[in-house]
Amino acid sequence: MTGPAIGRVPRHLAIVMDGNGRWAKQRRRPRSFGHRAGQKAVRQAVEFCLMKGIESLTLFAFSSENWQRPPTEVRALMELFVRALEREVDQLHQNGVRLRFIGNLDAFEPALREGMLKAMGHTQGNTSLNMNVAVNYGGRWDIAQAAQKAAQAVARGEIAAESIDEAWLGQHTCLADQPPLDLFIRTGGEHRVSNFLLWQLAYAELYFTDTLWPDVDQAVLADALADYAGRERRFGRTGAQVTRTSKDTHA
Repeated sequence: MTGPAIGRVPRHLAIVMDGNGRWAKQRRRPRSFGHRAGQKAVRQAVEFCLMKGIESLTLFAFSSENWQRPPTEVRALMELFVRALEREVDQLHQNGVRLRFIGNLDAFEPALREGMLKAMGHTQGNTSLNMNVAVNYGGRWDIAQAAQKAAQAVARGEIAAESIDEAWLGQHTCLADQPPLDLFIRTGGEHRVSNFLLWQLAYAELYFTDTLWPDVDQAVLADALADYAGRERRFGRTGAQVTRTSKDTHA
């Protein structure tokens, strides 16, 4: 990935879907109403990625910190996950979407966990879009579990401790088998990454919008891609180097 991003579409897009609760509050409805409304925006995002030829879409659905929310909201979210699995998976499969859940799935009720595993198995052969849904996920957890794998490999004598480097750890983080993250979008007006994809964000472009997640449509996503396309991605080099490399590539 070299040179200016003019005219480019990100291979991998990640979204923090923020603002469901505030959207519902503006309408004097419970937060669960906002979460249900957010499902429409998820469909919009999937359709947009399929249309644009984006290879991977990663959505932050439920962080490891979200367990601290009111129990009624957590229960409503879990019920929403179950219903979404029952209702959406077949349509995703028909559209060639490979569904994958990333995070520590052990914390979920057996029925929900089984549903997630079944959905992943059902769609694992699809190639039109990788749709990664982060549930009970945290960026620090992701790095820690990669470090645990490194420690276990050393204990088994498979690798020397001094041989563990960024490349080795990177291969054991979530999404290592997918394109590097190009564009991170957060909706809802907040300007932070909230422990999402910390390893993968190293060279991603960040885009923040005030639009609340249930109101996000393909026009909002198109604005984000237009902003991304106008950025110069230098990856540690100077602008002159990037321009020269781009000219050489297209000569």
